[in-house]
Amino acid sequence: MTGKPEPHVHGGPEPVTVEGMENVLRPLIVVGGSVVLTLVIGWAVDRLMRRIDEAHSETPLWGLLRRARIPFQVVLLTAFLRGSYDQARIFPSYSAVIGRTLTLVLIGSAAWLVVRIAAAIVETSYARYASAHRDPARLRRVRTQVSLIMRVVTAIVGVVAIAAMLFTFPAMRAAGASLLASAGILGIVAGVAAQSTLSNLFAGLQIAFGDMVRLGDVVVVDGEWGTVDEITLTFLTVRTWDERRITMPVSYFTSKPFENWSRGGVQMTGTVFLHVDHSAPLEAMRERLRDILRECPAWDGRHYDLTVTDSTPTTMELRALVTAKDPDDLWTVRVTVREHLLRWLTEHHPYALPRVNTADAILPPGSLLPDGSLPRTNRGRFHAPPRTERAP
Repeated sequence: MTGKPEPHVHGGPEPVTVEGMENVLRPLIVVGGSVVLTLVIGWAVDRLMRRIDEAHSETPLWGLLRRARIPFQVVLLTAFLRGSYDQARIFPSYSAVIGRTLTLVLIGSAAWLVVRIAAAIVETSYARYASAHRDPARLRRVRTQVSLIMRVVTAIVGVVAIAAMLFTFPAMRAAGASLLASAGILGIVAGVAAQSTLSNLFAGLQIAFGDMVRLGDVVVVDGEWGTVDEITLTFLTVRTWDERRITMPVSYFTSKPFENWSRGGVQMTGTVFLHVDHSAPLEAMRERLRDILRECPAWDGRHYDLTVTDSTPTTMELRALVTAKDPDDLWTVRVTVREHLLRWLTEHHPYALPRVNTADAILPPGSLLPDGSLPRTNRGRFHAPPRTERAP
């Protein structure tokens, strides 16, 4: 034995060198370490927020912030990989493409995280306001404002994120100066081209902060009765009583009149019209109306009335006034009163229902028919004077 290393025999397996092992272990350590470090930090932060949430149950902030753990972990992992990618030496020929891709993912995940944090803060503010105020109308107004604020924040963060992504490309950075120089002209052209869109945008902000219409309001638009189901920056959706959805631009509510039954209080007064015979028992109908309302849970007990509002040659028109605490209950009260009153008239006073008069007309006293006889309706009531003959 001479102590010298034996020469490599050609055709056998290549010896594993230190440089080769380093090329294999370096990417594993960088990528695996980034993943493990992300999971550990994410788990620790989530557990810390859970404990804080349990200790401060009076606010939902920490519980809502836990919903951002996924974008938070994506931001951490992308940041670790972007910072250590040069040391990993993975696909050196594609380092520029991979680095820009990681940068784009980092910007997108950061925008996602900002939106989640903003949503948690806004929802917490609304929850605190709702716990301190019990007025439904005021809560609907604040809820509408909160929804539109979140949409504005999401739009702004999205635009900034897209702009940041575009400026990662050298060509976009080179064109930035010329774009800024012509921003005034482009703004004028865009404003003219998107005039309707911008008008809807400002109309949405006016609705949100002008308290014109709110989520949950009962409105009547174009003859359709429904409830405001969704408000965005550009359109508004009304859910009708038969579950249809009417979508219209928000500028409609700033340029045309509409009925808002929920503004100024949700209590309402409704009417029920009935056509009955002139011989209908009005006092008995008023008593029956009172009994029907007392048995109807939807009636709020504030007021009721039954009056004669019109008269025709064959019928008279009755108007029943009823009250309820909101439009839904008012509809229930109106249909209940109409149904029970008609049924009661049919069963106990059928003569009071409207009918077509087919009887012969009653002529004035002493009137004769063309043939000289008394009318049938006048017989027994009026008699012709007896004839007297003169002596010759």
